[in-house]
Amino acid sequence: MNVLSVISLNVFVDRFMEGGPLFMSFILICLLLALFFIVLGFVNLKKNVAKSKKMTGLASDASILGLVFGFLGSIIGMITAFDAIESMGDISASMMAGGLKVSFLTTVFGAITFILPRIGIIILKGLQKS
Repeated sequence: MNVLSVISLNVFVDRFMEGGPLFMSFILICLLLALFFIVLGFVNLKKNVAKSKKMTGLASDASILGLVFGFLGSIIGMITAFDAIESMGDISASMMAGGLKVSFLTTVFGAITFILPRIGIIILKGLQKS
């Protein structure tokens, strides 16, 4: 394993931990479930189209759940940041920007969790119709 791959992996782990391990873990579980259902949908495409369509629906539901977890984590993060601002009184703009950045990490990961499986779902639905 080269040094560059370890450094880039470390950046993702740092962002994951910055976003809050609880919500980021929920979003990651939704992403893995959605990808698992998409793979099952492709496997069952020729054998059992009804099961493939069911897996497509489950993948869609899991990806939407990941997106909603992302938004929920972001809202809770912003409420926490505003509570901290309220208790401290005056804060600097850089401190405010840092708090907003952290609160939006869950939204970004939730959007990625929605977009990546959605590409697979679109391809799978196209193949199911042919």
